[in-house]
Amino acid sequence: MLRHLRVTNFAILSDVEIELGPGMNVLTGETGAGKSLIVEAVNLLRGGRASADIPRNGADEAVVEAIVEVPDDLQARVAEVIEGAGLPKGEGDEVFIRRVIQRGGRSRTYVNGALTTAARLAELGGLLIDLSGQHQHQGLVDAARHLDLIDAFANASAATAVGGLAAMHTAWAELRRCDEELVALGGDAREREARIDYLRFQLEELDGAALQPGEDASLELERVRLASVDHLQGAARAAEEVLYGGDDCARDRVASAAREVERAVKTDPTLEPVARQLTEIETLIDDAADQLRSYADKLEGDPERLAYLDERIALIRRLVRKHGIAHGGAPGTASLEDLIAKTVALRSELDSMTGRDARLAEISAARAKAETAALSAAAALTATRKKAARKLEKEVGGALAELGMGSARLSVEVEARGLGPTGADRIELMLASNKGEDTRPLTKVASGGELSRIMLALKLSLRRADEVATYVFDEVDTGIGGATAQVVGAQIRAVAADRGSGDRGRQVLCVTHLPQIAAFADHHFHVEKTEVAGRTETHVRKLSAAARKDELARMLGGHATSKAKAHAAELLAEAAKPHKRSTARA
Repeated sequence: MLRHLRVTNFAILSDVEIELGPGMNVLTGETGAGKSLIVEAVNLLRGGRASADIPRNGADEAVVEAIVEVPDDLQARVAEVIEGAGLPKGEGDEVFIRRVIQRGGRSRTYVNGALTTAARLAELGGLLIDLSGQHQHQGLVDAARHLDLIDAFANASAATAVGGLAAMHTAWAELRRCDEELVALGGDAREREARIDYLRFQLEELDGAALQPGEDASLELERVRLASVDHLQGAARAAEEVLYGGDDCARDRVASAAREVERAVKTDPTLEPVARQLTEIETLIDDAADQLRSYADKLEGDPERLAYLDERIALIRRLVRKHGIAHGGAPGTASLEDLIAKTVALRSELDSMTGRDARLAEISAARAKAETAALSAAAALTATRKKAARKLEKEVGGALAELGMGSARLSVEVEARGLGPTGADRIELMLASNKGEDTRPLTKVASGGELSRIMLALKLSLRRADEVATYVFDEVDTGIGGATAQVVGAQIRAVAADRGSGDRGRQVLCVTHLPQIAAFADHHFHVEKTEVAGRTETHVRKLSAAARKDELARMLGGHATSKAKAHAAELLAEAAKPHKRSTARA
């Protein structure tokens, strides 16, 4: 709920702070004192558009700040919106909102200290604040929301709508998946056959080559060795001659050195390690010479093998150039591994296309099953919605009768439409204001005061379904008085909290000129316009019990006379009594 509100340099609101409480908060005061400006400031907190001339004269910008306490049942959805927008989390269950409106109409929006857009704020604010007045009813007149409202209303009465929607979403997702695969399997038959022929031709060449991973590197190594047989054989024999076969070879020199050291060891035993090393060197020279001799003896030219290698390497290079596409799409730099991977992909595509008929039959059967499930889920939803619609019509009708609009009739139209993710229904709330009139969409109801009472009746009936933390009512008392005004006050407080029923309470901020409504407030604020240093300013103060009685007396007769105060006391006493309602029982 809206816990703290501060408005700075906002027209005549130079610096106004209000600490709102749970339940029903009422703003009263003379006409023009600035009550509607406070409502306009609250509207900015839910993403509303800012007027270009709103900053106070002499100020470059106006600022609206609020701390909103999120109820437990809304915290998950609010957190989802905040996380989705990439905004920081608030402290505990609080959200901090700040709008800065510059002269000329441009504005900056902050949530939890981070800059964001008005559109993001509207998404968040729609969960937190709902505003109703003579000229704006942002929530309930939007026909696009009516289906969701009926589903939520049905679920508040019986836990069937949510389960039905889940089944509908699942069936629709499967139906869409099948349709998408059927489209992918479709296409022109001639084009498909041409593609199959092309794939087979390509694979015939690639399969015939029988390419192996790493084959090109191993073939190239073998080819280089065969092409250099004479050079390699000469090098091996020359090395063997130096080590072992020639006069004064390395083997003879090491043997001579070993003999000299062995004689010296008899005199100095410390040379024993050197003697062993020389012996090991002789052995190593013998082994190396043997290997070189064997290598040279086995080397021989193989012109046929060399020709095969040249042909095989040329084939691989040609196929890589022909079929290979390097990363990034540049031709000519692909590798053998890329070509082998492409071969696998081509074969997979061919298998898919040649197995189309079988897959087509399989997907068609799956689609028929998904369509049956979707139609069944949609039919169940339609039945649930029609039942909820009749119940809502009855509840709203009872509330309208209490509000002095007994001849008005709410109708919930449930019309068939094409199957979709939410079923096969289009829902719109319609109203006939007077007996004998045709029903019309809520947006076309002419009277502002009439629409305000209709909104009140709807919100009272939908209070469990419309998940909003704070309701704002701006002068919903237009055109009413007396006993009807008292009923309006009782119903507004019922929206805030249906006392004794165990319902989740909501916060209400209400602007009114009628003492019969103000008497129901849990928190009463007086808005007063004064002149300070030659400039008009608005001040807001929370009224004590005594001051509240004086304010109600003023609203009753213009002056707080003893008779007016007595009447005010009666209103407060009457409002304090439990008020039973004949409608809106769930």
